[in-house]
Amino acid sequence: MNLYSAVREAWRKPRESEVYIERLIEWRKEPTLTRIKRPTRIDKARALGYKAKQGYIVVRVRLLRGGRQRRKYGRRGRKSKNLRLRKIVGKSYQWVAEERANKGYPNLEVLNSYWAGKDGRYYWYEIILVDPNSPVIKADKKINWIGRQRGRVYRGLTAAGKKSRGLLNKGKGAEKIRPSLSANKRRAK
Repeated sequence: MNLYSAVREAWRKPRESEVYIERLIEWRKEPTLTRIKRPTRIDKARALGYKAKQGYIVVRVRLLRGGRQRRKYGRRGRKSKNLRLRKIVGKSYQWVAEERANKGYPNLEVLNSYWAGKDGRYYWYEIILVDPNSPVIKADKKINWIGRQRGRVYRGLTAAGKKSRGLLNKGKGAEKIRPSLSANKRRAK
């Protein structure tokens, strides 16, 4: 068993390890956006495109679980039963985490992200960010395409964004998804 498969096996059931619980206790004390030296899950980060060289940055983002509902309405007046609080489920927590990471580091681009942990109150995601202006990134033919995709996380071009937009579906039943739901509505008129 090599290193990456051992790490992958350890992350299959992380809650059973004491190290995981100790990490969560430490992570709760950290700020919402924390830059880290190296990824917690090296196997996952490498699979998603991370390389330990100049221009790559990993950020851990803490998100509050639950509460994905609209604010309360005003107290006065009768409200229809349809005007109750509704969940906004257009975006996944992972996509929201990627957007917050990019907001904190606006000169970088989000490459990808992965789940790092959760407890009763928070989710943690680790986001891989790339500096498109770094000379090392510009010289690397495998990653220099990211300089031509500015603001990709806000347009739903990351893996989490594509999943939330339904772009993993193809063929029958997915006719209205491409190029986008709003473009399909415009085309119908």
